[in-house]
Amino acid sequence: MADEIKVALLGQPNSGKSTLFNTLTGAHQHVGNWPGKTVEKKDGYFVHGSRKYLVSDLPGSYGLSANSDEEVITRDAIAGEDADLVCVLADASQLERNLFMLADIAGIRTPLLLVLTMIDVAEDQGKKIDVELLAKRLNIPVTAIVAPDKKTYGDFFEKLDQALNHPTLLDTTALFRLFSEGESKALYAEALELVPKTGIDRFSKEWLAIKLLEQDEVVSAKIAVKAGIEPVRKFVSAAKDGALYAGDCKFAWIETVLDGVAVKTKEPSKLLTRFDRAAIHRFWGKPIAIGIIILGLIMSMIAAAPFMGVAALIPSSLGSLIGRLTDFGVSQDLISFINSTVVLALSWTISMLGFVFGINLVFGLIEEIGYMARVSYVFDHTMSKLGLQGKSVMPMLISVGCTIGGAAGTRVVDSWGQRILTIALVWAVPCGATFAVIPTLATAFFGWGGILVMILLFLIMFLHIFITAKIFGRTLSPVAERTGLIMELPPYHKPRWGAMFMMTLNRVWEIFKKAFVIVFIVSVLFYFMSYSSSGDVEGSFLYRVGRTIEPVTKIFGLGWQTFLAFVASMVSKEAVLGVLSAIFAGSGNIFSSTVGIAKADANLASLVTSEISKPEALAFMVAVTFNVPCLMALSSTYQESHSLSWTLKIALYYIATALILSMITFHAARLFF
Repeated sequence: MADEIKVALLGQPNSGKSTLFNTLTGAHQHVGNWPGKTVEKKDGYFVHGSRKYLVSDLPGSYGLSANSDEEVITRDAIAGEDADLVCVLADASQLERNLFMLADIAGIRTPLLLVLTMIDVAEDQGKKIDVELLAKRLNIPVTAIVAPDKKTYGDFFEKLDQALNHPTLLDTTALFRLFSEGESKALYAEALELVPKTGIDRFSKEWLAIKLLEQDEVVSAKIAVKAGIEPVRKFVSAAKDGALYAGDCKFAWIETVLDGVAVKTKEPSKLLTRFDRAAIHRFWGKPIAIGIIILGLIMSMIAAAPFMGVAALIPSSLGSLIGRLTDFGVSQDLISFINSTVVLALSWTISMLGFVFGINLVFGLIEEIGYMARVSYVFDHTMSKLGLQGKSVMPMLISVGCTIGGAAGTRVVDSWGQRILTIALVWAVPCGATFAVIPTLATAFFGWGGILVMILLFLIMFLHIFITAKIFGRTLSPVAERTGLIMELPPYHKPRWGAMFMMTLNRVWEIFKKAFVIVFIVSVLFYFMSYSSSGDVEGSFLYRVGRTIEPVTKIFGLGWQTFLAFVASMVSKEAVLGVLSAIFAGSGNIFSSTVGIAKADANLASLVTSEISKPEALAFMVAVTFNVPCLMALSSTYQESHSLSWTLKIALYYIATALILSMITFHAARLFF
């Protein structure tokens, strides 16, 4: 390529930034973390004309103050020498708030292109945007797009070329005049005297002075190196209302810029306005949100049905084709191995991906139309007690249906650290598969007392969530870095069905590629560990290990039989009853029971109640409930965290805590049974 251009995408959360990034780069992207930081880093590229564009999707933030690692990283990336151009994205339906980012970047000497997204939503609201007038006032190119629709990108590419061929800086004259003529002009003038006359790197003296007014610690430290620690300290102490003054000046500038640019031609829907009052009501907001989420879970299961139907056909149809390999001299043992690993891994992965597809499609729709932000708002205070923001409540509620979907749903959480913390808490919520297994065992052992068992499990769940939040929150969401939820409630708007559907399919495909490999590897390992030439449980390596370490597992209240079922529950919760049947009734082997080939024996209840004591049964139910949710949840966690290290940390933590809870339950239950 003739040129390689480095472009940074900057914008507030929900401004369409990630959608633009995904549309431009497609499959040519990778996700990781910034070096030494738990902040997600997205890089990709696309080719247009003779140029190759290297694109960085900077962390979403509402401004460029040093309130978080995300904001510091973002502004350093903008002011660094790596960015040839910064594309600032602003939601056209909420320009007044979204242009605050532009006001905050004013004074950083980097060429800019302003991209107005959601222009179709603005038009539906009756807002008419004069793009040319806005560009003239700002002195930078301005373009308007519908981020998910690449057909609207023609003008974007033209303005991109214009911004690169004739780079211009934002006209800051009117903004800085407001600072120098306002009520706190003397304080601003004093700040200008402290900062270097030529600025620092791409940061102009005016930008540095404004950040000093805002008591920005990072900027204050930089200026203290030049002006001295004591003068800077005295100024910061005197500038108690500096941030308020800066905010007033920036919003006054935005109001001036938008005068005559954004014209409203119609009033909002009264019906939606009444619903919105209820949706964000202190009392009614939560039950409305829970009701919609429950409905969403039901719709997700319906959307997952076709995937599960296809998955159910794979073992028989593909298995019969592979069975014909005997005609070519392939041994029956090899065919059995392929069917038990490759075929079942494919079937199982597709089946589990049905949940991922359903959750992403349905809850993506809820986010797309603008309701997700309302859920986050009404639950923000509740989630803050766990060191999280309101956006984390949706994945946790989704996990009641499926932990896989809950982990996948954490993509809405902007902070990488809080996303991982949310996943760690999501794992503590028993999923639908757990509710299909545990009540059966609870009823078999305790009759009507099984209801008390379920209440106990819920009490443990709340305690588990609280303790886990304390343990992981210290690293992932330190108290000093926690802030309240700052977000603009987006307007309700029609979903873009085509773009949403394609985005969901792309996400499912990305998860499938990683999940299938993980499921296949684990299936192979579990196949050989549970393989028995005699066909019974006693001939397997897993059995020998279980019997050998039984003196240790007894400490946790688990005999070798229940411990093997506990291990199998890491692969799938549905495996528990089948594995117990394989052990106590001899119906199938451990592997086929774990992957769902063998079903639970009809007489399982009477068999296990005669062999397992009530204290051990109760300990086993606790251990299974709070064990690793399933193999696909593990894969989904890796997909969302982009960190094998954190995925393994969470998995090992849950194995350890499940055994500890099992031990406590067992020894406590022995006092009563």
